[in-house]
Amino acid sequence: MHLFFSVGEPSGDQHTAHLIEEIRKRNPEATFSAFGGPEMQSAGCHVEVRLTDYAVMGIFNVLPLIFKFIQLIRQAGAYLESHRPDAVILVDFPGFNWWIARKAKALGIPVFYYLPPQLWAWAPWRIRRVRKNVDYVLSGLKFEKAWYENRGVNVDYIGHPFFDEVASKKLDNSTLSELAQSEKKVGVLPGSRTGEVTRNFPFMLQIISQLADQFPHVTFPVACYREAHLDLCRQFIEEANLSHLPMRLYLKKTSEIIESADCCLMVSGSVSLELLARKTPAVVIYRSHWGMYFLAHLLITCKYMSLPNLIANRELMPEFPSVGSPVKDVAKINTILSDWLRTPLSLERARHKLSSLYDETVIPGASAQAAIAILNKIEPASQQKSAA
Repeated sequence: MHLFFSVGEPSGDQHTAHLIEEIRKRNPEATFSAFGGPEMQSAGCHVEVRLTDYAVMGIFNVLPLIFKFIQLIRQAGAYLESHRPDAVILVDFPGFNWWIARKAKALGIPVFYYLPPQLWAWAPWRIRRVRKNVDYVLSGLKFEKAWYENRGVNVDYIGHPFFDEVASKKLDNSTLSELAQSEKKVGVLPGSRTGEVTRNFPFMLQIISQLADQFPHVTFPVACYREAHLDLCRQFIEEANLSHLPMRLYLKKTSEIIESADCCLMVSGSVSLELLARKTPAVVIYRSHWGMYFLAHLLITCKYMSLPNLIANRELMPEFPSVGSPVKDVAKINTILSDWLRTPLSLERARHKLSSLYDETVIPGASAQAAIAILNKIEPASQQKSAA
């Protein structure tokens, strides 16, 4: 059995690596190829193209890469035509993956969408592409299953792999010990994409600067996803003359920072599920420019931008989509974080809300359930092909 994956996001790379491991447990002879990332490669997948290196968000960031994406789409199509895998498994990254689904469908290859695009959040008319070119959707969110089902899509709810990954991840004790030396900590999560770090970290520095003046004993560990992001954050700190602030930059220690922090200041993204799993309260921000802001207002159809709030259908994590002058948002965010740092009862209330939501909604074993669903649907066809 040969499975091909198309994965463009760093978080999807991590989830797919676990899925590959679960499939291999059940079918040791299976082979895997992908347009994917380094985590999948470490799991034994042959990565034709490091697609995660091109992870961008928003039409204005995609446009400079449009010719590269066209080249990659053609390359993926040629690969599918020459290798004819038993199934194509797409993970998020819809702008690119719609084209991969279309090519696979034209070749008669079954198409799965694992952790599908959030069509319920914006531009829901894209559901026509799912119905036309995707055979099965494997959803990580319960309300999402109902949304797809009501629109005539074959969908299974398998739970979200983030929760299993959090539960199984071995934390670095030396980093935890180092973080524990500070009595109070506000974790800073500036995003997993370079564009997010560029837009949001200077905004975060304004908030950190004010909080540091109010709370001299609070430290601010910063979680950098890539070494380039660490260098970028260091550059912003130096340019703003804020090297004196009680911050330390950490590389690939996001889980340790979330686990040890009293609360977090974070850029909106799937990492919000890890904050839910570790019951760490957070304020969610997302800076954008005016073009993206107006486009979002035209296309977005959901009330919240962070997944815990969407799951709960209420604001458990205060959200601040921000554009233009940040002064008012900085003041509001400062008020919330100051209250959490100053009043243990307020922080405990926020933590309890996350704990209750986790207990109500999380089901274990998402990667295993996804592997079972995929194999149950394609193994009989694969066996018939082998016999022929």
